[in-house]
Amino acid sequence: MTPIFKFSIREYRASDQHVVMSLFRDGILEHVYPAFFNAISNPDHVGIALSISMAGYVLGGSSYFQALLFGSAWAGLIYYFCHDIYEGYMMRRLSTDMANIQTNYLEKPDNGFWVAEADVNGQSKVVGMVASAQDAEDRSYGEMSHMVVAFPWRRRNLGSQLMQKALDYCKEHGYTRLVLDISSPQTAAISLYQKFGFVQTGSHSNTHANRWFSKLARINVIRMENKYLTWKYFLTRK
Repeated sequence: MTPIFKFSIREYRASDQHVVMSLFRDGILEHVYPAFFNAISNPDHVGIALSISMAGYVLGGSSYFQALLFGSAWAGLIYYFCHDIYEGYMMRRLSTDMANIQTNYLEKPDNGFWVAEADVNGQSKVVGMVASAQDAEDRSYGEMSHMVVAFPWRRRNLGSQLMQKALDYCKEHGYTRLVLDISSPQTAAISLYQKFGFVQTGSHSNTHANRWFSKLARINVIRMENKYLTWKYFLTRK
């Protein structure tokens, strides 16, 4: 029998810092492997891998080992590109808004940062998080970020609860819309956002990594926006 856990969503506390940072790092780097498999299975990359392997076979004097070595080197390069993109994003956020959650979120009246707690054998454990911040230039809308649910706690509707918390917060603060950026390999998260009324409004390959890294890793940044973020929409959901 699957155990039943109780979840609660509350505002971030200073004592959550260590677990939240760990959750954030794991939540970002877990996308490296899906991005790698998505990229390496692309027909163009398959063709390149076969060509490089064939070159290794010929240069190695009909050596299957050399063919495998050359092909593996190409795959390793693609993996490095994927890892560099996600690690670079993680390090940028850890040195900016995540460096001081108290100052950048809680002390700003229009920003919010929440964690999800699970009651495990009478002990509270942080297993998810989400943040929302007012746009610095256009104060009519907010940007959602840092939506992470620890892997063992997924498929328990926790992501939906965190999403609803961010949407309700934006409603209370009078935002006309809520936007977010997400990488193209995060297909499960994209599906969740679509269920909550988010639609894709743009896409670009500027991952702040070397442009060839992004091109060869085939990772795009997708901008999504909640087109139903209005008072009428929220009133009908209650």
